[in-house]
Amino acid sequence: MSKLFSPVNLGQVELDNRIVIAPMCQYSAVEGKATAWHRIHLGNLALSGAGLLIIEATAVEPAGRISPQDLGLWDDETQAALREVIEDIRHYSPIKIGIQLGHAGRKASVSAPWSGGKQLSIEEGGWQTLSASNLPHDPAERAPREMTTQDLARVKQGFVDSALRAVALGIELIEIHAAHGYLLHQFLSPLSNQRSDEYGGSLDNRMRFPLEVFRAVREAVPSAVAVGIRISATDWVEGGWDLAQSTVLTQKIEAAGGDYVHVSSGGLSPLQSIKVTAGYQVPFAKALREQTRMPVIAVGLITEPQQAESILQQGEADLIALARGVLYDPRWPWHAAAALHGAVHIAPQYRRAEPHGVKGTVK
Repeated sequence: MSKLFSPVNLGQVELDNRIVIAPMCQYSAVEGKATAWHRIHLGNLALSGAGLLIIEATAVEPAGRISPQDLGLWDDETQAALREVIEDIRHYSPIKIGIQLGHAGRKASVSAPWSGGKQLSIEEGGWQTLSASNLPHDPAERAPREMTTQDLARVKQGFVDSALRAVALGIELIEIHAAHGYLLHQFLSPLSNQRSDEYGGSLDNRMRFPLEVFRAVREAVPSAVAVGIRISATDWVEGGWDLAQSTVLTQKIEAAGGDYVHVSSGGLSPLQSIKVTAGYQVPFAKALREQTRMPVIAVGLITEPQQAESILQQGEADLIALARGVLYDPRWPWHAAAALHGAVHIAPQYRRAEPHGVKGTVK
């Protein structure tokens, strides 16, 4: 039997296969509210046959958006807009749904990628950003404001409040975003965190705020809801966040009741040097899997069914996440089932599309 199409649990959430659709920003919300684009986009991916669909990075406060068009979940209006999308999905798909909660920190207030992705001035609709320290992501950008203890308390409560809103929507999994150079990653890395208080300096101090956020969310939501974390295993910059520090963080997350770790890399510094090859981040997932009992999700240029199957068979990860690849081929899980003799849940409206030579790939 294909391991990719075997069931797995993330906490108490059971998935019928190990294919995860990773969160991917769409820059298509209006004042944080989901739109018809989200209904089309997420509805399409919900019919893919994957075991888990994680909704894009969702800001816990307006200042935490990457762009003005980012999705949010900070008030009744943003919650109501997302409810409409989720209710439509639930009507037609049994897929498990997660959401990634985050705060962009110093990488906030930028335009959408297709508009250049550059920092927006206040006059252009941008805003003053926040971070662990007043160090900009790029020297050419205006500096963020170093967060005060009041800021830390507000943002932590924002994560909790957004998590509770997600639970009220029936979302089964919450992923805390501590990767790709966004706020929690900014606290973790010595390249972006040069604080002199208890939240800066030593590894324990740099981990303090991300762990406070994680623990607060884990304690606030029911045990039936899975709570995990996405991390960048390395900054790909000398003297930055690295695999050894990621190992310590992963073990702390496990001790805090974490249900999984989703392993990516990079995003903190424009100085990063990455040689991108097929499965280039899988070694990080493998290394962390050897140090934790939590399930580990691997991601990053995993494009072929047999490649995904081999990663699982070799014990390098427990689940496989797809991002750009599933945008290119939204039926990737179904195609993988045909290649690996597995089966996926498909809407009955689509079952007659099963090719004659690959019968048995839908259920």
